Amino acid sequence: MKNAAFLQSIYKQSAARMEELDTIWPNMDGSGRYFAYARAGAASLAVGNLNTSVAPSANANDETLAASAVVGATSLSVTFGGAVTAEAYKDGYIWANDDTGEGTLYRVKGHAAGTTAVTVYLKDPVRIAMTAGATTISAIANRQSGIIIGGAPGSIVAPAAGVNIIAVTAYNYFWHQVKGPCVVLGSGTLVIGDPVYPLTTAGAVGPMANTGILDPVGTCMSVNATTEYSLINLAISGY
Repeated sequence: MKNAAFLQSIYKQSAARMEELDTIWPNMDGSGRYFAYARAGAASLAVGNLNTSVAPSANANDETLAASAVVGATSLSVTFGGAVTAEAYKDGYIWANDDTGEGTLYRVKGHAAGTTAVTVYLKDPVRIAMTAGATTISAIANRQSGIIIGGAPGSIVAPAAGVNIIAVTAYNYFWHQVKGPCVVLGSGTLVIGDPVYPLTTAGAVGPMANTGILDPVGTCMSVNATTEYSLINLAISGY
């Protein structure tokens, strides 16, 4: 379905970006479903899989601010902990995690590849001045950028991001379901009304005895056999 408010149908993928990443498609057809606009990572996504965001990089955690930034500045100069590919954090977030300016979060407009003194352009101007060599900086990709198929609990490296309702080619843009009735690959014995979690098989949801390990990603509405696709009332945390 295509809605006049959006350029891309929820049942289509696109090699070109048609919407802003993480834009919400909010129950536009009265089905109770919500979607977030996303981009697949380097691997294609089979239909009906639970997926995760890309893992945060150790190269962008508590890094050095290479040049001071005044209030109103629209870029930050950052020396990362290792090589950063161009636009890795575009549409994501960068923040001051320690010292002057700490606690402030900014959206990333874009940046070139590099390691030392990389200029990161901001969508929001700097609100509190930051000091070179004192302020430390962290960054993360947009939660709907570089989507990968979810893994078992012991191998999960990022939060659940949604379920793709169509097959998606690597690097293509698509609508990622985050809430409402959704058909999802099942693993183990699901029970109607019980919460479901990432479990065992990549991309699958299942029951979990120790519910303190992970947040549930939804509630079972109707059960099909393990390795088949059951109906889940999806509820991805944060949406």
